[in-house]
Formats: sequence, structure tokens, C-alpha cells
Amino acid sequence: MLRAYSLAWWLAMPAVLARLWWRGRRESGYRQHLAERFGWYPGAALTGHKVLWLHAVSVGETRAAEPLIDALLAAYPEHTILLTHMTPTGRATGRALFAKYGSRVLQSYLPYDTGWMAARFLRHFSPQICLLMETEVWPNLIAQCMAQRVPVALLNARLSARSMRRAQRFSGLMRAAAQGLSCVAAQTPADAARLQQIGARNVQVTGSIKFDVLPPGAALALGDVLRAQIGTRPVLLCASTRDGEEALLLDALQAAGEACGEMLLLLVPRHPQRFDAVAQLVKARGLVLRRRSSLNAAMAGEPIAPQVRVLLGDSMGEMFAYYAACDVAFIGGSLLPLGGQNLIEACALGKPVLTGPHTFNFADVTEQAIAAGAARRVADAAALLREAAVLLSDTKQRESAGCAALAFAQRHRGATRRTLALLRALISG
Repeated sequence: MLRAYSLAWWLAMPAVLARLWWRGRRESGYRQHLAERFGWYPGAALTGHKVLWLHAVSVGETRAAEPLIDALLAAYPEHTILLTHMTPTGRATGRALFAKYGSRVLQSYLPYDTGWMAARFLRHFSPQICLLMETEVWPNLIAQCMAQRVPVALLNARLSARSMRRAQRFSGLMRAAAQGLSCVAAQTPADAARLQQIGARNVQVTGSIKFDVLPPGAALALGDVLRAQIGTRPVLLCASTRDGEEALLLDALQAAGEACGEMLLLLVPRHPQRFDAVAQLVKARGLVLRRRSSLNAAMAGEPIAPQVRVLLGDSMGEMFAYYAACDVAFIGGSLLPLGGQNLIEACALGKPVLTGPHTFNFADVTEQAIAAGAARRVADAAALLREAAVLLSDTKQRESAGCAALAFAQRHRGATRRTLALLRALISG
């Protein structure tokens, strides 16, 4: 099965290249560092270095890895972190988060999952350990790590019931990969049980590292400035929305009319390549729009006009600022069957959380938040606006939900410390 899987990768390579070039039309980062995606790297191999390699696919995984990378660099002062990604937005996020460490944090793209490319990558960087974040189980990569005696740990691991069923269709391939993991740090007992079902061993429940991510002071300050520009109007943040959801939200906003009062909809699409398309959706409905990017020259100046109905968050790396500036937060990816997004950042800032019916990728943490009074589930976009209107008009109810959210986030911290303890046996000094 591994040979068939590798052959499928090689057969798909022309389409992969075409897709890279196509995506590069909107995101130029996809056309940069192309050689790295095929296992070719400039300069000499990193022999003689103590390298801890952590793979974080995109923005979410990179942000989640921040407390762990901070802890690893503090615990192993003679080591270098190699941080790999698959998306340019993930790479840019890593560069922004870890520039303070200078040459102690290196960045690269991880090559595609063929044995030859993975072997070249390992020979060039010679890592002591491979740390994979959340869901990244790559059969050829793990096989090559085993061949070169590089231990592999899956951290902050999660596996939804839907993903497990998909993995079981290729049980021989995925079981071999899962059995190649030296250890697994799972987010929840349910994740741990599913990972064991597909073959993972030495699985321990450590919780989610995302609970340990602290809001940066600069982001909170930016949120205060943004809020000052908005003024006293109530703000509903719709965070990390996905394709198709913005239309539902804007239609519901139009239908609600005066029922929403002076509410400002702060709309932040998950993918930056869709910013312009979402702006067009707003304008097509005749709603007055302001873009966050247009505020750059006047962040300390003019207020956002009261006739503006939608503020488009067309910026990268400012989600904490948006959470700081809002009164109620809706977590996108959940109105349509897309699996939802993580609500931890909103809870960490003490914001009442709303989520749609589709949260299967984050089922456990979402249900726990709902049970704790930190989050509420709504059936559709119209119900979302009705529930938001209730919270925005009732200060006592809103503050109570916000306090529950903050308490929920604080109660679940400590995953970084537990994960680091699990890794000590695998990292040499």
C-alpha cells in the first residue's frame, strides 16, 4: 500500500504543480521557495547542529505551537527549532511569532510525502526528533523517520469520528504510519481512543496546547484602538468564516433590519485570498462597508462612521485584536458542514461565544464549552443574529457568559507542561 500511495503522489505531481501555480495568482507565496517542496535546500546540510523539528501546516497549527516552541527553546538552550509549513500564510505567521529568537528558529516548507523527498529533507536537516501538530500523519515521512531512527511524536493530536472513518478506508497504510509514532499527546480522551483504534501506541491525554496561548499585549492594545474607533456600538465578530457562510450572514443581517439596531458586523474570513470576494458580497447587498486595511493610516484618528454596517477584517495575524474589540464572537466554519474552528481564543479573552450546528472537527471542546456556559449553539444565520441581539442588549447576561468563557479557558491550561514532560525521554541533551 505504501508503494501504491507513493505512485499516486508521483502521478498527481503535475496537478499539484499546476495547483501551486494557480494559487500563486492570488497568493504569491505559493510561487516562492518551490525547491523546498521537493526536498531541495540551499546551503550545506545542518550537520553538527542539535535540531528539534516541528511541523505546523498552516496558521492555526503555527499559532497553537507558540507556547510549545517557547518552552522547548527555554528547556533546550543549545538546540535550534526547525519549523516547517505547507502554506505561505503559516510561514508568515511563524516568521512574525518567532523572529524574536533570530537564528534559533529556522523555517522551511515540508516536501511532499514521497519517500525520496522525505529522505532528502531528513539528510539535510538531521533532526533529533519530529514533532507533528494535530492531524499530520504522513505515511512516507514517518517511514523515512523510522528508517533514519528519528523518533516521531504527534502533539496536540485530534481525530474526529469522520476523519477516523476516512482513515479506516486505508487501514493498512494508516495503521503502519500510526504504529510508527513514538508517542501521541492527545487533546481529549475521545481523540485518544480514536487514535488508538487506528493503531497509535503510547497515547496520553495532555489537553489542548491552544489553551496556553496568551494574547499578545500588542494585539490587545490594537484591539483597544480599534474599539475606540468603533465607539459604543455593539459589535458582533464573525471569525474565520468560510466560503458560503458570509452570504448567509449578510442575508440574515439584511433580513433582520432594525432588529439588529446599531450593531456592527465585524467579518473576518479565514482565507486571505477571499477578502476581495467577500467585500463584493457586502457591496452587492447595498450594505455600507469599511475595510480594516483602510484604517492603517488612521488607526488613531477618524472614527468608523455610524452608517457602516460591516467592517471587513482583511488583515493577517490580528485575530486576538478582533476578539478584544468585539462584544460577542461567532466562530465560523460551523454554519455549513465544514467542521467548525476552535473557540479557545475567544474564550481566553472572556467573550461570549456562538457557534453553528457543524462542529465535528472540534466536537469535544465545543460541547465542553457549551456545558460550561461559555458558548451557545445556534441553528442557522438568522438564529445567530437573534441570539447575538439578546446578548448585546442584556449586559448582565453577556457579562455572565463572558466570565464563564474566561473561567473555561483558564481551567484547561497546562497542556504545554504535560507535553514537554512526555517529550523529555525522546530528546537527547
